Amino acid sequence: MVTLTINGLQVSVEEGTTLLEAAKFLNFPIPTLCHMEGLSPYGACRLCVVEIGEGPRSRLVTSCTYPAEEGLVVRTTSKRVDRARRMVIELLLGTCPQSKIIQDIASKYNVRQQRFRQEYDDCILCGLCVRMCAEQMMAKAIGFRGRGETRSIGTPFDVKSDVCRLCGGCIYVCPACQLRCTYNQPEKAVCGGCANIAAPCLKKPEFEDMMCYMDPCVACEIKKD
Repeated sequence: MVTLTINGLQVSVEEGTTLLEAAKFLNFPIPTLCHMEGLSPYGACRLCVVEIGEGPRSRLVTSCTYPAEEGLVVRTTSKRVDRARRMVIELLLGTCPQSKIIQDIASKYNVRQQRFRQEYDDCILCGLCVRMCAEQMMAKAIGFRGRGETRSIGTPFDVKSDVCRLCGGCIYVCPACQLRCTYNQPEKAVCGGCANIAAPCLKKPEFEDMMCYMDPCVACEIKKD
């Protein structure tokens, strides 16, 4: 067993357990887009970042791929983590603003603007469809192609796959395809229709970490000035 501390609570987990799994065991919410139980961890969306270590040596890691270590100190929501997640959400909105899943995450984390060039792509390269096809459907009909700006997902050489069974598994897991929002203009890149209370404690200079982990945050201890 491995013993570590998450948000001030000590927990013992089996060796090989990821930080995301350990946090879920304690019911600490961590947002994810590219992670799904039953599929191998990939760490593509970067939404699940957590802060490990203490003081100036602390750093951000993806909780879905980082294994629990003996004596590790983990914070799932701090000011540093919150800033990183909000930046990732803006980038995701710039790529695929019509995804309702991304819009819901933006509302939950109080993201009210998107400062990057609007793309209106239908793919955020999370790799869920590729892993579903290979690991659950045993087909490997699709995969990643190219690198950098030209990176995409499809069949080899854009030729219709003879191993695809048209099962729809790739569409089922895709966060960009499941539900679509109608907001598609740059000035309306952030819908905000499902807005929730963002953690007000992180906006206070005296708090570096979230005070509580209720979902949604009820702001029970914080009074607005």
